[in-house]
Amino acid sequence: MFQGETAITVDDKGRLAIPTAYRDLVARECGNCLVVTYNPYEAGCLWLYPVKAWEAVRDQVNALPMAKRVHRTMQLKLVGGATFVEADGNGRLLLPASHRNATGIEKKAVLLGMGNKFELWSEQAHMAQIRQTIGDEDVSDAMLDLSL
Repeated sequence: MFQGETAITVDDKGRLAIPTAYRDLVARECGNCLVVTYNPYEAGCLWLYPVKAWEAVRDQVNALPMAKRVHRTMQLKLVGGATFVEADGNGRLLLPASHRNATGIEKKAVLLGMGNKFELWSEQAHMAQIRQTIGDEDVSDAMLDLSL
């Protein structure tokens, strides 16, 4: 559904414009409504899901036993931090200040289409991710089977 990298500007009110390449898709598939939540694995990043995709993720995460601390942490970050955001008439989304502050997303950010969701990275965190290389010790058996 979503793929590609787009440099994004977040305005002083905390709004970002959905890239024009995605506006029709977001309007058609999501009714201009997305769910923004924290990336539980990496700092400096928010996840933006279409509502239907979000509901499936939410249900899977909530089904995890709360007795395990790692499950509870994921539930707090993903479900507890989830907020519905709706595009205005100009295709802009208002990101909650709490989410922007927690992830360091300021004026310059990067939006990545990751298939079923978007990832919104602070520019600094994205550059740090890009500069990381995958070492031999990080390659899994599943990665060896990829024909890249």
